[in-house]
Order: sequence, then structure tokens, then C-alpha cells
Amino acid sequence: MDPALGPVSISYDFKRETWMRTLVLSFQSLGVVYGRLSTAPLYVFGSIDPKDIESREEMHELFSFVFWTLTIIPLLKYVFIVLRADDDGEGGTFSLYSLLCRHVKVGVLPCNKNSGKIMDHEEESPKEKPESKARKAIEKHKCSHYLLLFLALLGACMIISDTVLTPAISVLSASKGLGRSLAMIPKKFFSSDKTKHHAAELLKKYVPTPAACAILVCLFTLQHYGTNKIGCMFAPIVIVWIFFMCGSGLYNILHWDHEIIHAISPIYMLRFMRKINLRHWKLLSSIVLCIAGSEAMFADLGHFSKKSIKITFVCLIYPVLVLTYAGQTAFISKNLGSDDVFHLSESIPSKALQHIFAVLSLFASAVGSQATITAGFSIINQCQALDCFPRVQVVHTSEKVRGQVYVPDANWVFMALSLSVTIGLHDISSIGKATGLAITCGMLVTTCLMSLVIALYWEKSLFISACFLLFFGAIEAIYLSTSLLNFFRGAWCLMILLLLFMTIMVSWHYGTLKKYEFDIENKVSVEWLTDYSPGLGVSRVPGIGFIYSDVVTGIPAFFTHFIANLPAFHQVLIFVSFKSLPVPCIPKSQRYLVGRVGPKEYSIYRCIVRYGYRDNVRDTDDFEDHIISSIGEFISREEYDFEALTSPEGKMMVLDSPMKDGNALIAVTEESSSTGDIQTLSENGSRRNLLDSNASSEITHSPSAKKKKVRFLLPPKSLNMRASVRQELQEIIDARESGTAYFLGHSHISARKGSNFFKKILITFYVFLDKNCREPPVALNIPHAALLEVGTVYTL
Repeated sequence: MDPALGPVSISYDFKRETWMRTLVLSFQSLGVVYGRLSTAPLYVFGSIDPKDIESREEMHELFSFVFWTLTIIPLLKYVFIVLRADDDGEGGTFSLYSLLCRHVKVGVLPCNKNSGKIMDHEEESPKEKPESKARKAIEKHKCSHYLLLFLALLGACMIISDTVLTPAISVLSASKGLGRSLAMIPKKFFSSDKTKHHAAELLKKYVPTPAACAILVCLFTLQHYGTNKIGCMFAPIVIVWIFFMCGSGLYNILHWDHEIIHAISPIYMLRFMRKINLRHWKLLSSIVLCIAGSEAMFADLGHFSKKSIKITFVCLIYPVLVLTYAGQTAFISKNLGSDDVFHLSESIPSKALQHIFAVLSLFASAVGSQATITAGFSIINQCQALDCFPRVQVVHTSEKVRGQVYVPDANWVFMALSLSVTIGLHDISSIGKATGLAITCGMLVTTCLMSLVIALYWEKSLFISACFLLFFGAIEAIYLSTSLLNFFRGAWCLMILLLLFMTIMVSWHYGTLKKYEFDIENKVSVEWLTDYSPGLGVSRVPGIGFIYSDVVTGIPAFFTHFIANLPAFHQVLIFVSFKSLPVPCIPKSQRYLVGRVGPKEYSIYRCIVRYGYRDNVRDTDDFEDHIISSIGEFISREEYDFEALTSPEGKMMVLDSPMKDGNALIAVTEESSSTGDIQTLSENGSRRNLLDSNASSEITHSPSAKKKKVRFLLPPKSLNMRASVRQELQEIIDARESGTAYFLGHSHISARKGSNFFKKILITFYVFLDKNCREPPVALNIPHAALLEVGTVYTL
């Protein structure tokens, strides 16, 4: 059994959310989560071809579809059902897949095989429930495992593609309104009506696209401030926007067509379906845009909380959207015949308010894009942690909310692609067709995975699971078919983005999986190092050697290659492996799994660092000190800890608390200034600080400080230790003082001769991505002078 995936109880520290905290998160969610839903009226009816609407009754029927779509999908499905299936506060398709991997043996990734043995605190029970037939069938057939992974990847790709499309359509829609506003320049500024008309046409044609591009650049440039600051900046804009829309909607209902309220009845939908034809079917592809942003409610869950998202939608967003769409429909139904009547700016009561609307819509549209951008960052963070996305830097922008992340490299790629779509298509209708297809595909994937969660994780009856799948799946399948009918009218753009992102994710997953299998097949046993290597004349040199590898048992092939060519290794060897688990986060108290490799006299240890897809454990300056402290704890407790895990190499220990007599090693932090003076700043024997990755931030840095060093000392009560334990701890301290070296494997990958074309393409893409990753395999700020990279040829 893989020791890193053993039966370890993983508990989470749940903190009760206060009402004040809920109100703050609700306020911030307006600027992040609900910006898109609230700005959807800019392009829902605006993406309809005016020639496709023949009568006032058809507009009433379309509003009936809008009302019931908003009620069934965002309100009923997401707010009341899907949001309950969070993975310790994290949402999105990959969080659903993570739940299934942990509770059903369907994992095919190296990080989540045997993941069914990982237990949450709330799932521990003295008696195991009998497995259902559905669970056994899914676990038995390997094809179902790959199908679930494909669904998770497809859902992730749809959200990432939507991150590109939504800013383009939102900002371009608002820019069209700006063009119309500028076109209404008073007649006195022109010599003739013909000149004014010509200028108005030029403004409508050439202003929107450049203005949209400028706003997009500003929007993506702001992302590094993080969700917290962006939410506070954007929330007031959304509040002004929704009250402006609400007032305009009420006015239009009362002034133009108060009978629109009757269209809430589902009878109007039945009338529309009764006379359905190809023209009517294509109209529904625009209506689906009214729920654009619903999936972001779930994907952005890690940035906020369930309570804040639910309260904001039910009490504010939902009623405002209903009034806005009702008012816009009332205006259009009484003014059919004009091409511009379908744009939201035309329904604003007066010209003065229309100018205000033009400016406000520009800001609101930029805010509306924030929901999908934030969701895109969250999805990439989850995919990368589960080895389904190339290594990119992930910046955690909040100390209080773990899920608030920013991915710089992805941000600039999103900006470039969004600008390309805006400039290339520069048409709301075309971008709307692609966006609608992305929305429906993403929601359908969530519905499929959610039905499995209901049956296998919530352990409800198959009848309830099937009802959920059929009811919501049928509605989303209808909208999906309408979007596919518009494939050549803009939806093809989504297919290009899907092909791009799916190729990246599949090739990275395939290359990572094959490379891991190659490492497992070519590793050597511990006996080779302890028994056979002395015959090669291997000598031990002072110091500590850290060997980083994905292999959690045995000796990695690249290190044996190094020993065979240079027969020497350090006095103390520590094999370090990072192991991502399909859980949101691992508590610091259970992050390090430490064991011994070979007999005690060889001083060889193994440390497995486990982390979840929301953890950030690699990019820390004091990571090495944590490992050394953990090994000191292991040495002190080795013979007395009867709850240690067993592995093929011996006993491994989860270090979750300090010894009764204190820490085995005391860390003394020193800081050298530019003048060479050394000042001891911190001496702390607290186990909490040793394991806290942010402990270094508690040290006061002087302006001239340039280098920080941590030394280890034996505790004052070390004289009470057994002589062998004290001697081994002193060896660790002496080795640390002698210096540290870091060993990394540098892979050279190629496809086997005779491999099929598809495999060669995947391997080629993986090699390209691996060489061009902006983030190294082990981001630990390793000094270059102490780094040794050993080349290894992988023939996959």
C-alpha cells in the first residue's frame, strides 16, 4: 500500500461563521460572483437577430423561458442542491470529482489511487455500510474511471474557456452601448443631417472594439490585487448597477406593458413549444445566456461561503434579474420593428439616463467578467494540484480565506485569448453563441457528476439520483442542442478553445502518469543502497543530502545513476516526496509522514509531504527546517509510538503533536546583516511554530538584513534522553552545520519506437509543456550552488 495514501484520518478545523463575516462576504460576492449574472441583460436579448421575432406574444413567451430558467437552474439546482456538495468549502467540477475519488475507488491519477482509504472526520463510523450495486459496478469497470476523469476535465475546460469568452462578450456589449451614446451627439455640432448620420455610423462601427480591448487590458491588470480587494472595489459598482436596472425595469413594466407579469405562467412556454420550429429553436440559444454565471456560483465557492452566496442570490440578485428582464421585454414588445430596440440601452427611459447607463455599463461589464476569471483561477489551482495542469505559479491572496488565489501566467494567457476573440469576432451574437455552448456544456457536466455524488456520497436512492439527472439534464440538453445549431455562427470558437485546453490537460496528465509508472518500474530496493553499494567503494561525506523524487518507496533511478558514476553520498540522506491528495487541504499537524530507510546506522530517512489541492507548501523559505525538525521528532519517538504506520521499508510516523518533554530539536534563528554581524532573533521550542510555514514572518527583519539562517540545538533536557537517541540527534545537527546539498532528477523524455501517432503527439506536447513551465518541479528557493541535477532518459 502506498504509505502516503494510507488510512489516515484527515480532520478539518471548522470555524463558525459569524453574521458579520457573512455580510462582509455577501458584499464582496456582489463584486466577484454576481457581476456576471447581473450584467447578463446586456447581451441576452441583444444577441437575438431582430428578424427572428415576429410578434409581441413571442417576446412574452421568451420572457417566460427566462423566468423559469432562472428559477430552475441558478435558484433550485445551484443554490438549494449543488452548493451543498462542497468539498470542505471548495466548489467546481474538480471538487465533485475529488469527492467521488475519495469515497469511491475511481481514481486513475497517481495522486489518488487508493484514495478511498482517506477518511474525513465526519465520515468515520464504527460500522461500515454495505456497498451498493452501483458503487461496485463503477469501481469494477476501468472505463467508468476514465469517463469520470474525462467529465471532470471537460467541465474544467468549459469553465476555463468561459473565462476567455465572458470578458469579451460582457465588455463588448457595454462598448456597443457607448458607441450608441456617442452617436447621439446634438445636431448643432454637424453641418448637416447627412454628416451627423455618417459620423454616428462611424462611431457605432469603430468605437466599441477598441474601447472593449482597452477595458479588458485594465481588467486583467487588476487581478493581482486578489479577490478581497477586487471584491471591495467592484461591489459598489454592482450595487449601483442592480438598483439602476431594477428601477429601469419597474418603469418599463408600468409604462410600456404591465401585462408582462402574466408571462410568468408556464403556459406561455407551452405555447412556444407547441409551434416550435428551427427559428424558435435557435432563439433559445440566446435565452440560455440569462444563466451565464450560475456555474461560477459553485466554482467560486472557495473564495466565499455557502451562506453568503445563498443569501445574496435569494434576497437580491434573483428578484432584481426578474424585474430587469420583465422591463426589457415590456419595452421590446411595444417597440418591435427597430434593429436597436433589443439592446438594453434603448430601454432606458431618457437620453440623459442613457448617457449615465453607457458609462455605468462599461464598469459593470468589467465587473461581470470577474466571476469567471476568479473561477478560472480556482479551477487551474485544483487541476494543477491533481496533476492535470502544467506547473504554474499560484499566489494565495488572502490569509483568512484559503481558496482565494491568483495565477499570474494564466491571467495573461486569458487576456491575450480574450483580446483575440474580441478583435477577431467583434460581434456580440457570434461570441454569445460560443458562450452559450460553454455554459450548457459546463452545467451538464456538473449535473452528471452531481447525480453520482447524490447516489454514492450522499448515499441517496438511485431513484432520487436519476430524477435529478433526468430533470436538470433534460433542460440543459435542450439548451445544448439549440447552441449546437449555431455552430457555424460563432460556436466554433469554443471548439478551438476546448481543443487547446483539453490537449494541454490530457497531455500533461498522460505524461505525468507514464513518467510516474516509469519511476516505479525502475526504482531499486533499499538493499541496493545499504548492502550492494559498499561493494562499489561508496564513501560518506559530511552534510545532509535532500533527494527529491515522486517515488515514496525504494530508491529513485536517477540517484542510483548518480551513485554508480560518483560513488559517494552524504552522512545523512533524506528522501523527500510531495504527495497531493484529493482533498482540499491537509492540516499542518498531519502533513509530514516520516520514516527510516534501512538500518539505523545508515542515517537514511524518508519524508513524505502531503498536501491538498488548496494547500501551498512548496514555495516556502523554511521548508528544509520543517523536515529536519520532523526527523528529530521521529528519532525521539520512534521506539515508543505504537500508532505508527507500516510500510515496506518499516515504520512511518505522522507527527501531529510534540513530545511531552518538548521538542527534540530547538530551532535558533540567526540573521546576518550586510556588515557581517550575526544577531540571534528567535529561539522557539514550540512545535506549532516549527510546523507553521509562515513562522518566518514572525521574525523582525532589519533594513540591512540579507540572509537568515536556522541552527538546531539539543534541548536542555536532552541529558534525560537515551544515549543512542541523543547521539543520532547530534549527528543530524553536525550534518546540518557541515552543509546541505539538493538532488533533483532532470528528465529527458521520448516516445518508444513503434508508438502510435496519438501517443507521440501527447508525449511531444508534454515535453514542450515540461520544458516551458514557469514553475520548477520543486519550488523551494534552493540555492543554485547546492543544487545537483541528475539527468535521466525516460522512454515512455
